[in-house]
Amino acid sequence: MKIEFAPMNVPFKRRMQTFVVLKWIFTFLFLGQCCLAVFVFLIVAGYWYIAAVYTVWLYLDWETPNQGGRRSEWVRNWTIWNYFRDYFPIHLKKTTALDPKFNYLFGFHPHGVLVAGAFGNFCTESTNFRKLFPDLTPYLCVLPYWFKVPFYRDYVMCGGLVSSVKSSISHILSREEGGNVAVIVIGGAEESLDARPGALTLRALNRKGFIKLAAKCGAHLVPVFSFGENELFNQVNNPKGSTLRTIQERFQKFMGFTLPLFHARGIFQYNFGLLPFRKPIYTIVGKPIIVEQNHTPSNQEIEELHNKYIAALNELFEENKALYGIPETDHLSFS
Repeated sequence: MKIEFAPMNVPFKRRMQTFVVLKWIFTFLFLGQCCLAVFVFLIVAGYWYIAAVYTVWLYLDWETPNQGGRRSEWVRNWTIWNYFRDYFPIHLKKTTALDPKFNYLFGFHPHGVLVAGAFGNFCTESTNFRKLFPDLTPYLCVLPYWFKVPFYRDYVMCGGLVSSVKSSISHILSREEGGNVAVIVIGGAEESLDARPGALTLRALNRKGFIKLAAKCGAHLVPVFSFGENELFNQVNNPKGSTLRTIQERFQKFMGFTLPLFHARGIFQYNFGLLPFRKPIYTIVGKPIIVEQNHTPSNQEIEELHNKYIAALNELFEENKALYGIPETDHLSFS
């Protein structure tokens, strides 16, 4: 295989874009382990009193990720996120205005490998979420293990990340003043195992917990489809029934998360590495499905609301696919 190297005269702006995306990859894959190592180092190197003070803080602050987190508008508005946005680039599009008197549950699709679109649009202000949706505050819900790592938890909460446990999402969606948005990546880690260029299969048919939560809280449902999310990485072939897929699925059931064996391009060459391809992402926020609050929804009511959501998501995809390079003959499939 002939290696295609990046030219030496790459503009500084593009180099900065690559650096910031590299930082994001490092944060997602390795920063947690580094923070844990720092915590252990403080103990073994004689700085145990620092670790002890932080442990007390951790104990007192343990429930914060389940109670709206601790976002920092300063961090969300860092200039570096503009470089992150422009690397792909990422675009946020709305189809209708959302009334801030209500709370909303955004169902984000597809998961992709590292949900770059969800991060760029809802954990930073680089795509102008606040200007597009005035008086709405987004919270990206992620697996709770992210918030168990010392120091790391405090950093990721700055972007508006909160735990995806039911109590956390309910806390956001039950606020009487309205104007809150819980963003849930519906397909989860399981869907990431199918994330590769051209993939259009969504894990959504058996995902109904978010529907029940929306009904109990009276939060309006909004389907969100991110065109280009699956185009960012290739993935080692892992068809269902293969040894690799079996290992990945067992790991996911045991740990609650998994990572696909992905690859794309490198820093100085375009043939292999962990950096995503420079492919555009268009995240389309659909029209809200009005949900009346029901503290005890029946299975039939949940099923009807779920069917309405799937239909709205499919309609959102069909109405926009031609604009973003999806052939007319291609359609979503649900599992």
